[in-house]
This record gives sequence, structure tokens and C-alpha cells, in this order.
Amino acid sequence: MATLAESFLADLDDLSDASEPEQAPAGQEDADAEMLGNDIEMLNYDDLDAVAHLAKSERYQTIIAQVRQALEAGEPDENNRSWTGPSEEDPTYRLLVDCNQLAVDIDNEIVVVHNFMRDKYRLKFPELEQLVQHPIDYARVVKAIGNEMDITMVDLENVLPQSHIMVVSVTASTTAGQPLSEENLRKVMEACDAALSLDADKAAILKLVQLRMHKIAPNLSNTVGTEIAARLMGVAGGLTNLSKMPACNVQVLGAKRKNLAGFSAASVQPHQGFIHGCDIIQQTPPGLRPRAGRLVGAKCTLMARVDAYGQDPSGATGQAMKEEMQRKIEKWQEPPPAKQTKVLPAPDMEPKKRRGGRRYRKMKERYGMTDVRKAANRMNFNVPEDEFIDGDEVVGLGVLGKEGSGRLRVAAKQQQQKLSAKAAKKFKQRSYGSSGATSGLSSSLAFTPVQGIELENPSARLGQELDKREGTESYFSEYSGFRSIKHK
Repeated sequence: MATLAESFLADLDDLSDASEPEQAPAGQEDADAEMLGNDIEMLNYDDLDAVAHLAKSERYQTIIAQVRQALEAGEPDENNRSWTGPSEEDPTYRLLVDCNQLAVDIDNEIVVVHNFMRDKYRLKFPELEQLVQHPIDYARVVKAIGNEMDITMVDLENVLPQSHIMVVSVTASTTAGQPLSEENLRKVMEACDAALSLDADKAAILKLVQLRMHKIAPNLSNTVGTEIAARLMGVAGGLTNLSKMPACNVQVLGAKRKNLAGFSAASVQPHQGFIHGCDIIQQTPPGLRPRAGRLVGAKCTLMARVDAYGQDPSGATGQAMKEEMQRKIEKWQEPPPAKQTKVLPAPDMEPKKRRGGRRYRKMKERYGMTDVRKAANRMNFNVPEDEFIDGDEVVGLGVLGKEGSGRLRVAAKQQQQKLSAKAAKKFKQRSYGSSGATSGLSSSLAFTPVQGIELENPSARLGQELDKREGTESYFSEYSGFRSIKHK
């Protein structure tokens, strides 16, 4: 039987065994160390290989090898083959699509290498990055100058224009930069060689694209150029995909968001893609470029559809479309036509014949000028006219009420127009009611030149035939008479 002390010692042994840390496998430790080293290397921006990976990638080397092989082989003989449009499985077509995508990656890689060069060479010549802003020109100037402090001893005639050489020389004479160390100078030269090598590979890609695009998309190439056509096709993922895109999306292919750094966006035109670099838009005035961009985008879609289905392998449709767009843009720039003065009619010419007929005569009778209005519009010589004030206006009466007008008085003529039966009946009902009875204010006394005062039937003046009977008959006939009164 174990004592109390032995049991305590056994418990202590168990605790010591449980508290020991587990040993990780040796392979796992090596993998973690390698990953940590890779992370540190990625964070080491002092090395060019840590920031620029494209030139050493397998995809880049494969495509560049195919491009150089295709350039050495020259243009293939395709006269014996009937062209029915590009095939998605054609090796040349796939190579062009890969080249377009690689050209975009090369541009981004050149920007990265340019930033690396500026950071390293800023210690030697800090003002150079403001004087020479193009990345390839900057690399050529840096490689030519190197660590030389006297710029006059460096030949820059084959690198920069003469005006830029003078500005760079004057600025270098007053710079506060110091010579670089051997290590930094070596890194800068490696970056220059990398940038120039990338630019040479891009030039080879563009040369191949220009040679092959006339076979793949002849109409689109004739419209906007081979380089822009290749970029559009590469970003869209092929000519067939480009032909299915709407014009509004083709217009903005390749557009990049611009960092204004706090400056105004009034002069920045948004939605500018690859097509805004073609000759048609660049030759257009700035005010018309957005409108021209919409026009070119729509025509690019049409030409991509023509090429995708092989309708015109000669490219004549694309050339005709380009000329049509140029004519339209020139038409937009024409000044508006001058306002033409209307020629006066020839004197003593025959008046224009107007339509006649019954309706036209009735209209003239209805709206014709009366004799009163004619007299009010007429004036006698050296005789003032009577006037009256109508509100704020003074209205003249002309020869109304004047001697020498030729008339004693002006009587308004009755309306010459004969009313229709329907209109006459409506007028009669409005005057005397629906029963047709005479007005209660009408009188049977009439003044005549024969007897002076005599009795007259007032209904006879209104043309009622029922009232042409005698007076006794009208009172005691079957149509009238007394009514019987019933007693209660």
C-alpha cells in the first residue's frame, strides 16, 4: 500500500508531463520560416525583384516567345483560304487576344518600375522627375546621365529635344543632389534596363498586332486604327464579345479613374476610353469630343459585328464608315446659315386668288366691315375729328356726324345672311318661348302714312301663318274660344 508521500509524488509527475509543450514537426517549422521570409521579402521595396514580377512570369515569357516567332515567320499566305470571319479557336486570334491583355499589364509594370527609379534617383537629381515625366524618356535620361555631376559632359541629343536638353542642363547646374552609392546606382541601372526591355517587348507586340489585325478585324482597324482596335478586342475578351456589347459600353472601355489630387474636375472629361485616342476624336475640337466619342463608339460596335461574321474581308466598309464620320464632324463645325431677307412682292402684281364658295361668302358677310366702321376710319382734310376717351385710350370718330361726309346719317344694315330653318327656330324659341306665342309687349297699333294710326296683327310681322286669320276667327274659332269652368 502506497503512502501519502508517494501519492503526492505521483501527482507531481503527472502535472509535469501535461505541462510540457508539444513539439512541432520539423517540416512545418521550415515552411513557416520560408513563408515569413517571403513576407519580409515582399515588404522589402529596396529590391526591384520585390516589386516587379511580370518579366519573370511564365505567361510573359511564353507570349513574348510566340510574338518573336510570329514576327520572324512574317505574314502568312492566306490567299488560298476563303475568309469567313475570325474563329475563336484560331491560334493567331488567341495570340492577339493574349497580346492585348499583356500590353495592358506591361503598361502597369512600367509605371511600377518608374516609381522605383524615381525613389532611388531622387537623391542624385530630384528635379528630373518634374522635367521629364514620361517613364521611358526618364529611364533613357537616367541611364545616359548615371552618376555624372556635370550634365554638359553627357550627350542627350538622341534622348530629348534640344529645348528640353537646355532646361535639364540649367537645372542640373543648380541642383542640391549628391552622387549615388555604387549599390544604389546599380539598382537604378537595373530598373532602367527593365523599363527599356518592357518597352521593346511592347513595341514588338504592337507590331505583331498591326500586322495581324487587318486579317482579324479589317473594318474595325480601318475605322479607329489597329492599335485601338486591338485594345478594344483585348479588353472585351475577343471580337465576338465586342460585337455583342452595346455602344455605350464600348465607348468607356479602358476608362480609368483619375486622381485629381484636390484640383477642380471642370476640365476633366469623364468616360474616356480607348476610342478617345483615335485620330477622328483627336482632330475634333474639344467642345465636340464627347459627341464625337458617342458617334465613334456606335460605329465601332457596327464594324465589330461586320468583322465577327465575316461580311467584308476587304475592309471597304470600315473605310467608308470612317469617311462618313469625318464628314459628319465637319458638318457639325459649319457655321449656321445666314438669315435670308424676304424679298418684297413686285408692285402692281395681281392679288392672290382666294378660295370662294358659299361658306367663304358667309364668312365675309359675318366679319365684313360695316359702313359705320368705314366712316370712323375715314378723315376729311383740314377738319378735326371728334374723339372720346375709352379708359386709357383716345378713340377717334372719323367723319361720323361731320358735314361733307356725303350722307345725312349712317344706318346699320341688317344682316344679309339668311338663317337656316334650325337656326331660325332656335332664335324664335329663345325670343318667345317654346310655345311660339307672341311677346306680351308687342302692340297691335301701328303708325302708317295712309291713315296715321291703324290696327295691325303683331304676329304677322313675325311670319306666323296661324295668325293670318281674321281677328274674330282668332278669338271664336275652334283653335281658341272660351274654356269651360267646372263648378265645385
